[in-house]
Amino acid sequence: MTLNPSAEAAGAADLQETSVAAAPAPATATATATEPVLRAENLVKVFPVRRGSFGGAKAFVQAVSDVSFELLPGETLGLVGESGCGKSTTGRMLLDLLHPTSGTVFFEGRPVGGRSGREEKDLRKRLQIVFQDPYASLNPRMTVEATLSEPLRVHGLWDDTGPQRIRDLLDLVGLSPEHARRYPHEFSGGQRQRVGIARAIALDPSVVVLDEPVSALDVSIQAGVVNLLTELQQRLGLSYVFIAHDLSVVRHISDRVAVMYLGKIVETGTRHEVYTKSSHPYTQALLSAVPVPDPAHERSRKRIVLQGDPPSPIDPPSGCRFRTRCPKAEDICAEEEPELIDRGTGHPVACHFAEVEVVL
Repeated sequence: MTLNPSAEAAGAADLQETSVAAAPAPATATATATEPVLRAENLVKVFPVRRGSFGGAKAFVQAVSDVSFELLPGETLGLVGESGCGKSTTGRMLLDLLHPTSGTVFFEGRPVGGRSGREEKDLRKRLQIVFQDPYASLNPRMTVEATLSEPLRVHGLWDDTGPQRIRDLLDLVGLSPEHARRYPHEFSGGQRQRVGIARAIALDPSVVVLDEPVSALDVSIQAGVVNLLTELQQRLGLSYVFIAHDLSVVRHISDRVAVMYLGKIVETGTRHEVYTKSSHPYTQALLSAVPVPDPAHERSRKRIVLQGDPPSPIDPPSGCRFRTRCPKAEDICAEEEPELIDRGTGHPVACHFAEVEVVL
């Protein structure tokens, strides 16, 4: 649908935003406390499915398999991997939007599941999410003002200061007060995602799960949204779980990175460790596919091309799940599943033959 002139002008302004490469570095954890604000412990999620198109035999997909990690106050954890690896399922379990088959998610030391109605409602204020598709996540029949006022009304926070709160939220995400009267179809993709971000921060949350928040946007618009998220984190003290498959964006915004493959974390560490001292063959292959702006470096650097498609999560390989595509695989990889531990590389990696290799 065609945008009205003012919306088009605002959309054009989005295109002038700086590139990701030129944006400021992400903020490291601002709190001195060592206690994590969010902790996932041995998460498993299994979905029943039917084989065939006519209600065949029931099978089970283990979308997430024994995933554990921590998120510190003020920190951004990047969760990366190919489509279908379990990233979004993990994100939804963190918010208790999906209940784990086994394992536990802790928020500020308490499990997120099994809370009373009042405790559950309070938890919803503290944990929020920004979805991948900014248009699908907004009600097309509600104005921006109605969208932003809804969570405030639900939680009993709408009073005489409500209208000013809406104006403040729009200002925080780089929109103007007149945008409050518009509907989602009157905005560009980047502006719609800014509305989604404003809705997520309306209740002053502690943790925001960002489920591929820029993958549906043009590259130039991505930069503005990522820079906005960084600014909001610094101003509001937010902690992020940033889910994405674009390693360039993850490198820009994350403090720590966890790489997932077929439901498991195969490598995790600080941004510097993962990007400059990658140790798992899968991580190395992902990094080798990231474009480099230096043409001479781009032509000379090593490329790692993975063979074949990812195995079916209904029937994953024995031992190491990556072994069917791994150039280093040997007999032990089929017989023994590698643990996610530090094997002398300085950070945890799940590979029997882990070795540091610089691919960027």
